[in-house]
Amino acid sequence: MTCENIKNVTIIGGTRGLGKWIANELIKEEFNVTITSRNKTSGEKIAKKINAQYSNDNIEAIENADLIIFSVPIENMTETIKDVAPYAPENSLLMDITSVKKEPSETLLKYSPKNTEILPCHPMFGPRVPSIEGQVIILTPDKDRSNKSFEIIKSFLEKKNAHVVVSTPEEHDKIMSVVQGITHFSYISIASTIKKLNISVKKSREFASPIYSLMLDMISRIVSQNPYLYYSIQKSNNETAISRKTFIDECIYLSKLIENGNEELFVENMSDSAKHLDEFEEALGRSDKAISILTNDLNVLKESIGKEIGVEHQYSKNVHIGVVDSVTADTVTLITDKNEKISLKISNINKLSDEELFNWKKNNSVLNEFDVSVIFPDRCNKNILLNMFKNIKPVINVELMDVYTGPQIKENYVSLTFHYSTFNKYDQNYVENYLKGIGGIIR
Repeated sequence: MTCENIKNVTIIGGTRGLGKWIANELIKEEFNVTITSRNKTSGEKIAKKINAQYSNDNIEAIENADLIIFSVPIENMTETIKDVAPYAPENSLLMDITSVKKEPSETLLKYSPKNTEILPCHPMFGPRVPSIEGQVIILTPDKDRSNKSFEIIKSFLEKKNAHVVVSTPEEHDKIMSVVQGITHFSYISIASTIKKLNISVKKSREFASPIYSLMLDMISRIVSQNPYLYYSIQKSNNETAISRKTFIDECIYLSKLIENGNEELFVENMSDSAKHLDEFEEALGRSDKAISILTNDLNVLKESIGKEIGVEHQYSKNVHIGVVDSVTADTVTLITDKNEKISLKISNINKLSDEELFNWKKNNSVLNEFDVSVIFPDRCNKNILLNMFKNIKPVINVELMDVYTGPQIKENYVSLTFHYSTFNKYDQNYVENYLKGIGGIIR
């Protein structure tokens, strides 16, 4: 099996979330993709939009599949594999992309035909990422049933610059009970506590250091997503129950140390934990970088007050162009060329570079077109003059349209006619003054 042999891909449950995201990416790679769902109306609509095939019959959908990807909710994964896997075509590859690995792996092994391969997988990202570049993807190959497919899929992902981690289902679930289980549970618990204490998050940010703001952003990122998914992640991994109980016990233990005034044991516990983490320098470096990014964006925008900038909304991808009117800790306000004010959350935008701003305006703005005839000594180098014209700041495009040396022009002089464009109609004066400044005479 090679990636060249994989032409037809069926994604069971590929009409939303990560399944839909994967379908989109594979279609860009020119795979033939079929997606399935129980809702035929919405399924057909989504399939048409992303240029995929659609079926509401899972068994029919995998008849000619070279690769079958199971992308259904965690609580439905085992039953879906049981229903569909036995009908997988000979030599096909079956993968699941759920965040739990032990039970789906066992189910794939048990119900997939012996002449197929299986490769359980856990992408450590959601459907909001722009690409898999730099993203972690965990593969848990089976020693007997992933012989052909493992290196092929691993190589394919690494060529896309994904960071591939190889594990076992058992190791995966144990580590995920901390990476996801405790992390999500603690964040959700903090959010619930803030609500219980009736603390205004907005007000608390006024008192806060960048570390607190960064933590709040991560908490908000988790609790604003699908709560059913996060309940499933807590419930479906048996290892998470153990880790969660240990976490709660430790919280109670540390709280009692404080209540009982046991400073020595508290300090000892914290010191031992720090030694176990053993990442002082790396952690400081990464957190300093994150804090620097938070404050740097704000400083750059403040320095741009009164200047024109372009920003792209990181989710909608809409581009907004305008002069920076004001900047607060959370928002930037732009005044557009139509004299309208737009306020945007700084956390949701990326500032365009000067080159990106120029190219966006060039491709999306209505340009102002001008012709100008300029007299120069006939010994002038026309190519040098044209290149100089191109570098006049407001000029977008320029062409040398005509060279004239007739009776209206003095001897030893030449008239050059240029056609050029600018963003602003008032730039015509700037351009003509520039040409006069280098010795040209406007006709």
